[in-house]
Amino acid sequence: QVQLVESGGGLVQAGGSLRLSCAASGHTFSSYTMGWFRQAPGKEREFVATIHWSGGRTYYADSVKGRFTISRDNAKNTVALQMNNLKLEDTAVYYCAAGILPWNIIVLVTTSKYNYWGQGTQVTVSS
Repeated sequence: QVQLVESGGGLVQAGGSLRLSCAASGHTFSSYTMGWFRQAPGKEREFVATIHWSGGRTYYADSVKGRFTISRDNAKNTVALQMNNLKLEDTAVYYCAAGILPWNIIVLVTTSKYNYWGQGTQVTVSS
């Protein structure tokens, strides 16, 4: 069982930066692939980024590649999402997710494959 709590959301101007954090409980955190997803009003939840349990592999949605960076600290049971050069279209509720998953892109970008989810944190980008 893993419990996830996100933090770090807020209001930021376009072009600015935010760093989201996700704190996980449970002694098996290092076994889990971790992902970030987001959901804008009226839209489906979509994949943003994922990181291998080892921290050695990452994968990003094309829409955030080069602007967002996912990282993890297995000693502290945390995963972070550094978001730079934010755009209006990045406005959404951001969710942290965990699952024991094969490193297969089709699996990694699918919300239903992740077993545990946080409550979400709002990110609003203004012009």
